[in-house]
Amino acid sequence: MSVSRRDLFKLAGVGAIISALPSKPSFAAAEKVGKMGAMLPPPKGNRVVVCGGGWAGLTVAKYLKKEDPNIEVVLIEKRPNFFSCPISNEWLAGLVSLDFLSHDYNQPAAKYGYKFINATVLGIERDKKRVYTNHGYIEYDYLVLAPGIRYNYSAWFKDDKQMAEYARVHYPPAFIPGSEHLALKRKVWEFEEGDFVITVPPGAYRCPPAPYERAAMIAYVFKKNNVKGRVIILDPKGDIAPKGPGFRAAYEQLYLGIVEYVPNAVIKEVDPVNKIIKTTAGDFKFTDANLVPPHQAGSLVWMADLIAKDKEGKPTGWADQDPLTYQAKADPNVFLVGDVIGGVPYPKSGHMANSQGKIVAKIIASRIKGKEYKPTLPDNTCYSMVNGDPQEAIVISVTYELKDGKIEPRARVINERSKALADATYEWAKAIYRDMFA
Repeated sequence: MSVSRRDLFKLAGVGAIISALPSKPSFAAAEKVGKMGAMLPPPKGNRVVVCGGGWAGLTVAKYLKKEDPNIEVVLIEKRPNFFSCPISNEWLAGLVSLDFLSHDYNQPAAKYGYKFINATVLGIERDKKRVYTNHGYIEYDYLVLAPGIRYNYSAWFKDDKQMAEYARVHYPPAFIPGSEHLALKRKVWEFEEGDFVITVPPGAYRCPPAPYERAAMIAYVFKKNNVKGRVIILDPKGDIAPKGPGFRAAYEQLYLGIVEYVPNAVIKEVDPVNKIIKTTAGDFKFTDANLVPPHQAGSLVWMADLIAKDKEGKPTGWADQDPLTYQAKADPNVFLVGDVIGGVPYPKSGHMANSQGKIVAKIIASRIKGKEYKPTLPDNTCYSMVNGDPQEAIVISVTYELKDGKIEPRARVINERSKALADATYEWAKAIYRDMFA
């Protein structure tokens, strides 16, 4: 296979690299993969490759096989096992075990009949319909990109990748599953005294209530352990959203003097070495922190050159897809699902990703069968734990309707915390885990 230098850099994702990624482009890796052969025989007209084994990708893979067992479905995921971000704040506070969040990929693949490949995607060539991995390339008829999010540290540190890496290692965001969560939990339980700062990302980010729930869970641990410390929430918004009244009541009634909420705190400068954050609401020196930078669509969407642009031609950071069919506007054979999507009023949540995944599976299966399918709209439910003893939660549920060509949300919020909602939190999680993992 002949691969030009331009193609090699495209495969290496050079145009997508920011401070969240390795400091050097993997040119050598791209060249090596360019010389490798195909991992699978050519498709026979109905192969769907799903990149990303999170809540969206797993759901698409399963439901494609349910819609049509004859569809060849290949799920590619770089992690060897699944770790759930939803319910991770409860785990952070010691309310559930790690087993509750962790699942294996082989069981659902075997049960539902799709192929699971543990590999890292290094590049995508849409014109050739190929996905390149560290084990070789895979050809597809349809491609589903569900890589979740990546961190945009360049908003804080520009091109200073060393400072970005310092911040990520020493003050992990823990919005991407894995070691970051383990590191954050260790920090919380070993914290002795002082100010523990949580930064809320500006704009769209994964799970809008997550920083506020995390603050409540960390405050619960501090209260339980008699820690002389505060949890300071630096929020660029003017108020907590969503479920603002419920979170505020929890902070005031359960964690008075422990949680300090700071609105309109737009970050101007982050100095992780000297532990100072400068914001429009003042400067804050911290003892320890959960520094969460702005979010963007996962790197695979950038590799595929499917990021939306604003009126000035600048990347928005999120995917450019049809709001109803989830097809990339630049390529109808590529579907974008889950946290990566932009331009629609959908929160980036586990429930939403699962709901979208079922819809996308129906759309692709219908296309393969040559049938028309009128897309439906997803729904969302998000529970937030605010107390650990007794366990109490609040919840928001949202349905959507198409009105005058626009997608509009209709929300129902229960801000009064209760044990019943805490119990419902775990039943909700168990139900979706069963749905994805058998």
